[in-house]
Amino acid sequence: MAEKQKPGLRKCVSGVAAVEFALVLPPFLLLFIGMISATIAVFAAASLHYAVEGAARCYSVNSTQCGTAAAAQTYAQSLYNGPNSPTFSASTPSCGRQISGTLNYALLGAAGTNLPQWLTIPLSATACFP
Repeated sequence: MAEKQKPGLRKCVSGVAAVEFALVLPPFLLLFIGMISATIAVFAAASLHYAVEGAARCYSVNSTQCGTAAAAQTYAQSLYNGPNSPTFSASTPSCGRQISGTLNYALLGAAGTNLPQWLTIPLSATACFP
């Protein structure tokens, strides 16, 4: 009776799936978390644009709610729905009533969390309504 030979190192495949999983998981998670963080950054930019456009229009048209620069800035803050808190400024240049907003968005880690802040993206928006 012939004895069964144990497979050599080259033919042993036990644990291959675990090794492949361990090699693929970190880049996949980094890509996935990066996509989520980049999507939040795009949402923050869109929300910032919406807030300055709405506040510039209110500052120009609705003098009861946004008659002063401080009231227009507060109105812009109420329209913004993104992460963090942007800084708004109101002015009256030659184009009409203008609202500007700036925000620094930390990609892959917000302030106050344990995640590292790898990249900070400056976001800004300006709208002027005659």
